[in-house]
Amino acid sequence: MSQLAQNPFIEAYQKQTFSTRDESIPFEKIKVEHYVPALEFGITEARKKIATIKTNPQGPNFENTILALETASELAEIVQTVYFNLFSAEADDAHQALAQKISPMAAAFGSEVSLDGQLFQKIKEVYDHRNQLNLNPEQLRLTEKYYKDFSRNGALLDDLKKERLRQIDQDLSKLSPQFSENNLKATNAFELLFDSKAELIGLPESAIEAAAAEATAKGHSGKYLLNLQAPSMLPVLQYAQNRELRKKIWTAHSSKCFGDQYDNQEVIRKIVSLRHERAQLLGFPTHADFVLSERMAQSPKVVWDFISSLIQPSRKAAEKDINELRQFKKSLDGNEDIQPWDFAYYSEKLKEKKYRFNEEELRPYFQLEKAVSGVFEHARRLYGLTFKELFDIPRYHPDVKVFEVKEETSGKYIGLFYTDFFPRETKKSGAWMTVYREQGTTSGEVRRPHVSIVCNFTKPTPTKPSLLTYDEVQTLFHEFGHALHGLLSQVTYRSLAGTNVYWDFVELPSQIMENWVKEKEGLDVFARHYQTSEAIPAELVEKIKNANRFQSGYYSLRQLNFATLDMKWHTTDPQQITSVDLFEVEATEKTRLLNKVEGTNTSCSFSHIFAGGYSAGYYSYKWAEVLDADAFEFFKEKGLFDRNVAQAFKDNVLSKGGTEHPMTLYKKFRGREPDPQALLRREGLVTV
Repeated sequence: MSQLAQNPFIEAYQKQTFSTRDESIPFEKIKVEHYVPALEFGITEARKKIATIKTNPQGPNFENTILALETASELAEIVQTVYFNLFSAEADDAHQALAQKISPMAAAFGSEVSLDGQLFQKIKEVYDHRNQLNLNPEQLRLTEKYYKDFSRNGALLDDLKKERLRQIDQDLSKLSPQFSENNLKATNAFELLFDSKAELIGLPESAIEAAAAEATAKGHSGKYLLNLQAPSMLPVLQYAQNRELRKKIWTAHSSKCFGDQYDNQEVIRKIVSLRHERAQLLGFPTHADFVLSERMAQSPKVVWDFISSLIQPSRKAAEKDINELRQFKKSLDGNEDIQPWDFAYYSEKLKEKKYRFNEEELRPYFQLEKAVSGVFEHARRLYGLTFKELFDIPRYHPDVKVFEVKEETSGKYIGLFYTDFFPRETKKSGAWMTVYREQGTTSGEVRRPHVSIVCNFTKPTPTKPSLLTYDEVQTLFHEFGHALHGLLSQVTYRSLAGTNVYWDFVELPSQIMENWVKEKEGLDVFARHYQTSEAIPAELVEKIKNANRFQSGYYSLRQLNFATLDMKWHTTDPQQITSVDLFEVEATEKTRLLNKVEGTNTSCSFSHIFAGGYSAGYYSYKWAEVLDADAFEFFKEKGLFDRNVAQAFKDNVLSKGGTEHPMTLYKKFRGREPDPQALLRREGLVTV
């Protein structure tokens, strides 16, 4: 027991607090060997509390059943939260390897609870009498959520089917981390080392300097190192004059985990087969039917109709975009052949010609620190929030910063906000928002949240600070929108807090934030030259606005391609799939513009759907674009920083979490349902 007492998770549980400011996670005390004992202890404690619920002689009610279950597994939940957050953001080999033990333990306990017939009967009794129990709207919503969650996870199955469901969940719990781990290792395995900067002709000086710094960090001083991290890879595809170099980088990225030592093909086949079998056990034709029954879209047919409604205008515009690019390439080198590794390179040149606009012109105005101050200032003007950096909060890596968030006028504490911006080998690629503590009831009190955003932005070099691309600025605002959803949550129960909403609604708060950096008034808040402090020139902002619609058809169709591939994987009987690659080629026939390149495959590194939460849900990006385009029209109509509109968005969307149906919340904010044409208007795909 002494060893358990020294475990920081168990120690905090017994004291009912971490001995840190606002009970923040004491990262420096947590070692790899702490997770399994803490999870085992947490599960044991949860079982005791669940046993109390089941044996309570009083009739089931909200407090002794629903609320008791909501708070029964707090220790197990925090252990998993910290483990899986760091699995993505800061995981060495030992941490990664532990997933094969942690995931099955968590899945087994989840199945044990959700398949407990005696416990479900208690929940069902509360649910059946919910209208006689005088519950408030949030209590009613939570009761309905638990009943649906248990029903959707096998509570109504017979014992034989329950046992099979347990085994499926065990298997799936190992496969998704394996997919993710393969992806990370394949990304880290690729490096290109160059002796001379002359071999990198065309790359911006900032990218060359970053390559030199990366080489030095790896013990190759005086050389230049490229890898598959976005800040290294994207400038090559966009600017490298050496076509073979572009091809090598693009091919390496596009063939990750496909036929190499980290091959994910069999992992994919197992995942989709198990998901399909699981859905059918639960009475749904496909995994997509199962997932979408708890989404705004409700069914695969609605999603397919939605995708189909966008394919025609998107493809028509995309074909025009590609043909224009082919003619432009022909005018430059007498050859109109466009391969995937050519697209970004010639697009950049065409954009520069059409709009006299080069993405690199923007970097000096987007110093990371100023962009972060800028997104904070947007939050102040819109929602009255202030951010103050704290230095007494534990961090899991030196790159991480922590901020205290308060209301400007009242000084009321809102929560903690963590930022982690630079790529490293222990961090997976991409960008995401997560929480270390959800807003809502913890240890018997309603607590404020601890929210984090994790990105992979351009690193500082020996001579320059971190200067972001425009895309990186948009990513910062996007993830910050998710963070606001978590920070501004004002609910009682964690299961309904922040981003715990339908998946096709969760991108609204993030995507709407991107709109402010498409407007001069939004950019003027922070976009200043890092050397001269000169505000971003009006003509450069105008170029951004003009270029924003550049190749919008192509990029719209690209998103629809991903959404189609996802839906095909999760609406097709896996027994009909003989080849991962052939299936992908056939699935994306109507949404693919450039020729398929032999040896490359999207699915094998499609982490969103095979190692994230987007299975049968990738369409939600486009779905939420309709919402955010319509919502932002309201801001433009009233004023970009109009406090009344912002207050309505905060009161009816950001603060409500999953306490009401998303469409109900949206209509309360907007006064009506969203206009589907708003997205097509914004993208220039229909005539206004």
